[in-house]
Amino acid sequence: MSAWTIITGLLIGLFVEGVVLFLVLPMLKETGCSAQNYQGIDIPVSAGISFPMTLITTMVIYMLLGWYDNAYLLFIFGITAVSFLGFIDDRLGRRDTLGFKGHFGKLFKGKLTTGGLKALGGGMIALFLAFSIGGTWYDVLLNTFIIALFTNLLNLFDLRPGRAIKGFFFLLAIIAGFARFDNEWMFIVPLIGAVIIYFPVDLKAKAMMGDAGSNVLGLGLGYISALSLTLNLRIGVLIFLLAVHIYTERYSLTKTIEQNRVLRWIDELGR
Repeated sequence: MSAWTIITGLLIGLFVEGVVLFLVLPMLKETGCSAQNYQGIDIPVSAGISFPMTLITTMVIYMLLGWYDNAYLLFIFGITAVSFLGFIDDRLGRRDTLGFKGHFGKLFKGKLTTGGLKALGGGMIALFLAFSIGGTWYDVLLNTFIIALFTNLLNLFDLRPGRAIKGFFFLLAIIAGFARFDNEWMFIVPLIGAVIIYFPVDLKAKAMMGDAGSNVLGLGLGYISALSLTLNLRIGVLIFLLAVHIYTERYSLTKTIEQNRVLRWIDELGR
C-alpha cells in the first residue's frame, strides 16, 4: 500500500462527504429533523448519517479502482449499524434517563429505552466485530469492550460544537502513534476525510451529528484499536475507557472541562 493510495482515499472521502452534506443538510431541515442545541437554537440533527453514506460510496469507488478488500465489509456493517441505532436514539429518545446506570436500571425493570436499545445493540455489534477479528477468547472479550466503550465515549463528548471531533482526532493521533497499520488505513482515511469536511459545520453549530455520527466515530476508533494495537496496549485502552465511563456516571464532563482552563480553551477553540 503506497502513500498515493492513502492520499487518494482521503481525497475521495473529502469529496464524497462534501456532496453528501450538500444534499443531506437541506433534507434534514425540510423534514423537520431538528433539535435544540445547548444554546436553545433549533438546528438539524443526525447529520452524522452522512458518514456511513460517504464510506459506502467510497467503497464502491474502491471497487472500481480495484482497491477493495472483503475485510472492509465488516467495518461498513459496523458503522452503518451503529449509525442506525444512534439515529433511533436521536429521533425517538427521551432525555429523562441518562447513563448506563439509568438505561440498564430501567431494562432490569422490564422497560427498554432507546438508550438501552443502543447500548444492547452496540454491544452485540461490538461482539460480532470482535469475533470476526478473531484471536483467543480473551482477545474477543477485550476487543468487544474496547469497541463498545469507544462507541459510547464519543457520545459522551458530543455535548458542545466540535468537541467530539476534536476528541476523535486527538485519540486517533495517539492510536496511530502506537498502531501497526497496514490495509486498515484504506478504510479509516475516507472517514478522516469525511470528518474534516463536516468539522466546520459542527464547530459553527450549523448542525449536530447526533449519536448517528458520534457512534460512527467511536466505533472507528475502537475497531482500529482492536485491529492494530498489541495486547498490552489494548488492556491500557480498556482501563482508560472504563475510567472515563465510571467518572462520567458520577460527574459532568462539561463541568469538568469548564473548570479547567486548558481544557476549556481547547473546547472553545474555533467556535
